[in-house]
Amino acid sequence: MSSHYRRHSLEPSIDSISRTFRDSLSFQRDDDVIDKPDFRELDFGSPVSPLRPRGSASAAATPAASGSSSSSSGSASGKPAVTSQFSARRSHSGELSGLTETSTVKPGSGNVNRSSRQGHRRSASAGTPLIYSGLGFSPVSNNGSRGGGSGATSPNPGVLPTGNICPSGRILKTGMATRASVRPETLCAGTANYGHGNIIRSSGVGKTNHATRAPGMSDSEDVKKAGNEMYRKGNYAEALALYDRAISLSPENPAYRSNRAAALAASGRLEEAVKECLEAVRLDPSYARAHQRLASLYLRLGEAENARRHLCFSGQCPDQADLQRLQTLEKQLRLCTEARKIGDWRTVISEIDAAIANGADSSPQLVACKAEAFLRLHQIKDSDLCLSSIPRLEHRHSTQSPAKLFGIICNAYVLCVQAQVDMALGRFENAVVKAEGAITIDLSNNPEVVSVLNNVKNVAKARTSGNELFSSGRYSEASVAYGEGLNFDAFNSVLYCNRAACWFKLGMWEKSVDDCNQALRIQPSYTKALLRRATSYGKLGRWEDAVRDYEVLRNELPGDSEVADSLQRAKTALSNKSEEPKYLGFNNEVEEVSTLDKFKTATSLPGISVFHFKSSSNRQSEAISPFVNTLCLRYPLVHFFKVDVEESLALAKAESIKKVPTFKIYKEGEKVKEMVCPSHQLLEDSVTHFLL
Repeated sequence: MSSHYRRHSLEPSIDSISRTFRDSLSFQRDDDVIDKPDFRELDFGSPVSPLRPRGSASAAATPAASGSSSSSSGSASGKPAVTSQFSARRSHSGELSGLTETSTVKPGSGNVNRSSRQGHRRSASAGTPLIYSGLGFSPVSNNGSRGGGSGATSPNPGVLPTGNICPSGRILKTGMATRASVRPETLCAGTANYGHGNIIRSSGVGKTNHATRAPGMSDSEDVKKAGNEMYRKGNYAEALALYDRAISLSPENPAYRSNRAAALAASGRLEEAVKECLEAVRLDPSYARAHQRLASLYLRLGEAENARRHLCFSGQCPDQADLQRLQTLEKQLRLCTEARKIGDWRTVISEIDAAIANGADSSPQLVACKAEAFLRLHQIKDSDLCLSSIPRLEHRHSTQSPAKLFGIICNAYVLCVQAQVDMALGRFENAVVKAEGAITIDLSNNPEVVSVLNNVKNVAKARTSGNELFSSGRYSEASVAYGEGLNFDAFNSVLYCNRAACWFKLGMWEKSVDDCNQALRIQPSYTKALLRRATSYGKLGRWEDAVRDYEVLRNELPGDSEVADSLQRAKTALSNKSEEPKYLGFNNEVEEVSTLDKFKTATSLPGISVFHFKSSSNRQSEAISPFVNTLCLRYPLVHFFKVDVEESLALAKAESIKKVPTFKIYKEGEKVKEMVCPSHQLLEDSVTHFLL
């Protein structure tokens, strides 16, 4: 009987169906018709087909047996007109929540079961109407019971009975019926053009079905949920890709921006996370979650003022843990500022370390402040190491005023410190670029930023000028140029070391040692300054000091053959100095020789003896005499003598002196070299050559 009844339910004509139920659907609202899905169209003259068997027209006229259906839902009811009213509130996730209705609705597998009339039974002649569930059709049980009756049984979902109409009035495509759902379905108010009574999945109340999803929102919530799952698993790159897709589907949804910010922050990309949160707040200024996330990000970035603005924005109760962190950070920054003003750099480092431990672990300006403190303490390597941990700075575009530290925009302050450290390490070109970058960020012409730029430019100019003069052999002028640079930066170890090289070339060994000492006080590990000082000590005959410096250099440069050779020569000279007997009067000043006998005695002395044949009337002789006195003091192991050829004509004739000044060098009683009018450098090089 059931099989026979189902077969006959498909036979009535379309016109009969339309006439029978046109009046019963008169309560339907015009705006309940939704946009037609992309299905194959077959016009049956009516958007609804209750599919009644023949001979049921009289039953259709009775209120108890009449059926109604919304044009958007395809639901059937045993009551002629039941109006459902819904109220909805849209959340940031794009869902509709808070649904309420005036009639009692129980979800079923594609059918709507109303319990407003207990014990009411459908007339047996009404047959078994089929109800569209969005994915297939299912018949109501044969007993027609309502409320407490048995559940509906579904036919094979892959079989579509001829004539069943979808809510839009179109035939389902073959294959769509195979998408059987295991979840119950319920009614939702719908949005936009959707009429009352849309059937959706009950596990996602407020979501639209795939067939009736709002334009521009297709699958955005599903994509977001997939992103959330990736985030929970720690797969932040995959989560970001999914959040990007959700944003492309629903660009005005602030929750997606906030979720993307969370994934960026977890990936260590805090500046980008801030931009996403700012965009979420722009889309919804009252979005509390985005404000809270922004406050946490700003705390990590060390921007106390911005953190307070979002943590305590109007109408929000701040998180107490974040509020405590904020108050602690503000106190530490205040103490740091006070210590910096008085030059208490140890306290500055201590407060910065405490702020970082408190949670400001990604703050470029706090790291730069610590680097500045190390620089002022002449710990240049530590300063440079601090700055190496700072990522490339990005200009943050926002409507908020930029964060400041010590009255300077944070990014400009970081560049100023980097410029000063680069200058201290001799990276003058880089220093100029960064100082100019700072002034373009801080357009307020902050005095400290302007001062750094001027100093960097002047020091770089002086260094360039000095290098050019040194290369051309103009050592005296080069020393003046380097001195001008030191007027702008009195603690530049590179300029001190460069000027020491000038003094070395001019034979002013004491001054060379002094400038090397200055450079090493500023930068104790400055290898070039240490090497130059060791060489200058050797020129002065201070072999113990020279050996000490060369020993340090050998440890720092174990593979340097030049350092090893210099160390060996210094050790040899030191050994000779301790073993050689002193010849009274000859090592303290230049001794005058006037007789041939005394000359023969002097040449037979052990070690090195230098004889200066001069004339008091000769300008060249008088010009080089002070340098000979300097060499005498510089090389106490060498015996220096002078012979005035005008007063000792016999001696001059015996030694065949034809031009003055003439120098003769004897070693262990043997003449090893003779020079006429030598330069200062040649004379000293000859002395040191035979001495070592």
